[in-house]
Amino acid sequence: MSESTVDGDRGPGDGVRFRLEVPEMDCPSCAGKVENALDGVDAVTETDFSPATGVVTLTAASGAAREAAVEAVEGAGYEVTGAAEAGTERAGPAAAEPVWKTTRAKKTAASGALLLVALAVRFLPLGLDVTVFRPFGHSLFAADVLLLAAVAVGGEVIVRNGYYSARNLSLDIDFLMTVAILGATAVSLTTPERLLIEAASLAVLFNVSELLERHAVDRARNSLTELLELAPERALVRRDGDLTEVPAGEVAVGETVVVEPGEKVPLDGDVVAGESAVDEAPITGESVPVDKTVGDEVYAGSINESGYLEFEVTAGAEDTTLSRVIDLVEGAQERKTDREQFVDRFASYYTPVVVAVAILTATVPPLVLGWPGVEWLVNGITFLVIACPCAFVISTPVTVVSGVTSAARNGVLVKGGDHLEAMGEVDAVAVDKTGTLTTGDLGVTDVVPLNGNDDADVLRCARGLEARSEHPIAAAIVGHASAEGVTNGDRAVEDFESLTGQGVRAELGGATHYAGKPALFEDLGFDLGHVHFTTDAGELPADTRDQCERAGCLDLVEDTIPRLQAEGKTVILVGTDEEVEGLIAVSDTIRPNAARTVAALRDQGLTTVMLTGDNEGTARAVAGEVGVDDFRAGLLPEDKVAAIESLQAECGEVAMVGDGINDAPALATADVGVAMGAAGSDTAIETADVALLGDDLSRLPYLSKLSKRANGVIRQNIWGSLGVKAILAIGIPFGLVGVIHAVLIGDVGMTSAITGNAMRLARLQPEDFQD
Repeated sequence: MSESTVDGDRGPGDGVRFRLEVPEMDCPSCAGKVENALDGVDAVTETDFSPATGVVTLTAASGAAREAAVEAVEGAGYEVTGAAEAGTERAGPAAAEPVWKTTRAKKTAASGALLLVALAVRFLPLGLDVTVFRPFGHSLFAADVLLLAAVAVGGEVIVRNGYYSARNLSLDIDFLMTVAILGATAVSLTTPERLLIEAASLAVLFNVSELLERHAVDRARNSLTELLELAPERALVRRDGDLTEVPAGEVAVGETVVVEPGEKVPLDGDVVAGESAVDEAPITGESVPVDKTVGDEVYAGSINESGYLEFEVTAGAEDTTLSRVIDLVEGAQERKTDREQFVDRFASYYTPVVVAVAILTATVPPLVLGWPGVEWLVNGITFLVIACPCAFVISTPVTVVSGVTSAARNGVLVKGGDHLEAMGEVDAVAVDKTGTLTTGDLGVTDVVPLNGNDDADVLRCARGLEARSEHPIAAAIVGHASAEGVTNGDRAVEDFESLTGQGVRAELGGATHYAGKPALFEDLGFDLGHVHFTTDAGELPADTRDQCERAGCLDLVEDTIPRLQAEGKTVILVGTDEEVEGLIAVSDTIRPNAARTVAALRDQGLTTVMLTGDNEGTARAVAGEVGVDDFRAGLLPEDKVAAIESLQAECGEVAMVGDGINDAPALATADVGVAMGAAGSDTAIETADVALLGDDLSRLPYLSKLSKRANGVIRQNIWGSLGVKAILAIGIPFGLVGVIHAVLIGDVGMTSAITGNAMRLARLQPEDFQD
């Protein structure tokens, strides 16, 4: 145990609540062993296990009981790396040493090297496999000694875990592998049967699988830590007229917090003073910073762009929107899938039955019937060898390795076997809008010249005004003007001023110019209900009307602006204090292959739904253009989770495709979470099960088809391995099947057949799955 103190805080009743960091508790089976160990500590009254974070939270009656709980956990074979108060602050996942630097990883590498050398000595014509000695009357060769060393080095941690499993009455995979390895080794030493290759191979491969599982868990835990780091740890609070910097966790609801330009918002609250544009992308996914003024809500983790804000705290550090995001991610990761529940139920019957059959086979015939003891002891061990679920267990992993390798070569990163399986069972696909169906980058979509100006005039004025602004809309306008070859000319830009929440103002060539929201020009006294399109600048807009003797009259308030906004566009007006020179519309750009991808998914029978934090008008426009079956707008992270749960109830298995931290809870709640790789946040990618490297949406239909094919191969491998094991089991009592047959056919043979079948997936290409 580490040197950190064991302490706690008073929980409900008379107990003391505290948390133990147990990094090696990374699966439900591990949690079960820890739970069994704590059941023996009478003074521990409540326990809560989180394999996703490697943390045990419990309530104990006294400090002595807490010490007893720590001893019980460590007695179950799991190191307690830290203990601290529960509930004082949000705590991150248990810290752990990088998996590839652990003692187990080093022993696995050494064991694998010994196994390779032993195979070379045995099977290469080097003349090195000579007899070393003859224990128990049977020859042990040089390769056997190397294999024994491989078993000893690689099997030590397995046998130790198997011991703790037996001690805690947990007949899990550690126990079965321990029995198989020790059984094969004992038979090899005491009989003519030679099973050391199998014993050493089991030790190496099982360790590798455990290390890979631990690596995946560590990555998920790192993503939770990243979430915790989103909100600043300290806040600038106004107390008694002075500004005081304090830890965010010490700020009470109702206090006033100050946020300077460029700083992160530390807590949720309502603005009471100041105006600014706030980047809410980490929370809502909104691509355009949202203008905030008095009365508007701000979220912890969002970024104040340029203005000054004061807000009244409405939620403590434990109750912010960001905190709820973290809770949702943790909770979703801890829930078992249907497959996990099935495997647990199957194992609860399978393991005891297999152990019982092996024991009965080894004892009843010689003791009750007087049949040869050694022969039936070997039969009992043979049953254990057959019962060892090696071929059954690798049926999915090797298929997944093949499928994942094929997918990786084609731009899709699948992070686990169950995710590839689950993707093949998906009935609906929920897709985030910003950064997923769209690029997340703003672009100019429309330029409407007015009052005798042409497109170049409008862009020239807008570029001069926006060149000094840091707003994303300004960057989009400047970039578009540059692409069109429009420069600011010789006009000097002077007296630039940012009008918070409205737009910008500057002197261009000695004349005052403005660019901003329509409300800015209404405040300047312009009649936006009657302006004139420059008729020689191009085709007249569809919403022109006859309002006077001049052609091309537009009602920006009733027609043009609402039409553009209904298409999901942000409208910027440009002009002087004397006339409106033109209108520019900006929007997030839809990915070129988005509509084609949605159509392909629908062709496969999948329901497609778009989820977004944007307003309904923008969402409706994008949904119509890409062709999804349905859309849901104005969603916060918890709303997206509710939408996923609703789709699961309506459709069945659901995949969620997203890119931002705000998508993380939904990615974790969905049966399969798919993150956009290049544009996606690290947290979204870590939380998700699949990442599209290079943001290529067209790989989604390929992934779905590949997963369905992989599921077929998995079923073939599983039922094939179980069928062969059943046939071998029938032959054991009749003397038709010995240990060598069990190993060569049930393990080595089936493993080779399963691997070969799985490798067929590696030859498949995306075009093989095109409709």
